[in-house]
Amino acid sequence: MNTMPPRLSVVTLGTRDMVVLRSFYRSLGWPELPGGDDDWSAFLLGGVVLALYPMPELAAEAAPDTPEPVGGWSGVTLACNVDSREDVDRAFAAAVAAGARVVAEPTDRPWGGRSGYVADPEGNRWEIAWAGSAVFDERGGIVSFG
Repeated sequence: MNTMPPRLSVVTLGTRDMVVLRSFYRSLGWPELPGGDDDWSAFLLGGVVLALYPMPELAAEAAPDTPEPVGGWSGVTLACNVDSREDVDRAFAAAVAAGARVVAEPTDRPWGGRSGYVADPEGNRWEIAWAGSAVFDERGGIVSFG
């Protein structure tokens, strides 16, 4: 193979407190993959794996010459697109009930959709969004967007 395939397989979040972050994602009702524990955990989300890995170990592998982040926003957002405008508010409320912090309440956006932002217990930002152009497969993976 001489090309990189156009796919996103795994998103890994470096964790500072695995017990808290793992509990948060389980509280959302997301199915944890077998073998998860307080050293590594993962959730299958519509064809993409969300992995949790302790920050020191992740930094040693992925950023050995970079100081460990000390907190705050990383500049990256993750998104959970939902099926309808109304589902944004329902999913947003469920995330907050599971322990997410409100960053920006759901609102209708100039691009025609609706979204709001929450932060998980370690500050990772999640956009909960509806875009009328998104088409999902039976697993919840996006097959068309735009």
